[in-house]
This record gives sequence, structure tokens and C-alpha cells, in this order.
Amino acid sequence: MSSEPNVGALHAKLLTALGTAIVSGAYPPGQVLTLDGVSAQHGLSRSVAREVVRVLESMGMVASRRRVGITVQPAENWNVFDPMLIRWRIDAGDRAEQLVSLSELRRGFEPVAAALAARRASPDQCRTMAAAVSDMVVHGRSGDLQAYLLADKLFHRTLLEASGNEMFRALNGVVAEVLSGRTQHGMMPSTPNPAAIELHDEVARAIRTRDEAAAETAMRAIIDEAALDLGRELNG
Repeated sequence: MSSEPNVGALHAKLLTALGTAIVSGAYPPGQVLTLDGVSAQHGLSRSVAREVVRVLESMGMVASRRRVGITVQPAENWNVFDPMLIRWRIDAGDRAEQLVSLSELRRGFEPVAAALAARRASPDQCRTMAAAVSDMVVHGRSGDLQAYLLADKLFHRTLLEASGNEMFRALNGVVAEVLSGRTQHGMMPSTPNPAAIELHDEVARAIRTRDEAAAETAMRAIIDEAALDLGRELNG
């Protein structure tokens, strides 16, 4: 029987532990760690610790130098588009600041992606978005937020793919983490706003009818509505 799944689980657990420690400030910029120290603290082998450090290095969160150790890097060096880092910052960092920043980012690219999708979407992609909206209606009424989240993520992923722009498509993980973070941290209303669902339907319909201006306008309205909801949640 292979032990790889267990090693994989240990790797993921340590990666999350170190990542959240860095974004929360428990390991501030400039702090120096060692493989031996990480291994001893978490009861894992040096090889697992080394692989985790390599991942964090690729994300710009640490820098490893021989005879110096593993130095925690300032946030300015981080790969802020990495979905794992976004998740950690929503879970353990400054959640409000992260979600506001991501809302501003979405406003910059999703409306444009919607307009491009109105020009380029295939019939299958149009059907997928329409079906996702139908699922959002059903799950919104029942209050099944996890099922609603899956439908919402499918809608946005398909829209970005339908834009035909590889850069926009690559931002799917960013959008997915925003949607997941709001749901998992109780920042969604117990019953999703019917107006938000209607706006998703407007986007899907505009894309299907090749109305680029309407698709862009409705997509911007979705993001503005989500930002208003977020503001209400953050301000209590």
C-alpha cells in the first residue's frame, strides 16, 4: 500500500500551517526559520519541510539561502494572484482588506471579459452559463449555500473561458477564492439576493444574444452589488 497520499496530506498540512503563520504575522518579515526547526516543531521529516519551503519560495513568501536560513519576505514580494495565498489571507490575514482589494481587481477585468464572451462564447458555453443561473435560482431559494457556490463558480469560470483571453482565463482561481471565501466565512446572506441572481441571468442572456455592452454593464453591476453586500457585512 502506497504511503504517498499520507505524505501529500502532511505536505499540505505543513504548507497551510506555514502559509497562514506568515500572512497572519505570526512569522513577520525578516524572521529566519530553519529546516531543522520547522521539522522539529511540526514533527515532520526534513524532506517534507524542504518541499514545502520550495513552494513558499515560488510564491515569494520566503527566501532560502545557504548558511542564512529561510527568511520570511515582506508582502510586497508575494505572488498575490496565487489562489492558495488568497485563501490564506482570507482565512488568517486581513480578511476585509483582502476582499476589498479583490473586489477592485474583479471590477477591472470581469466586465471586459463578459463583453468579450458576448463576442466569442460558443453555444455550449452559453448553455452552461444558463444552466448555472438556473441552479443558482433553485439553490438560492432552498438556502443551500454550498450548492449555490458551486453553480456561481461554474458561471464565472465559464464566462472567463468564453472570453477567449488566456490571461482572463488564468484569473479563474482568483475569482473562485473570492466566492468561496465569502461563503465559508459567513459573508453571504443566508438566502442569496434575488437581484444578484437576476443580474447573472442578464449577463448570460446578453452573452447569448451577442450584446457586448449589456454583458459588460450587467457584469459590472454584479461586482458592485457584491461589494455593497461585503461593505454591509464588514461594517456590521
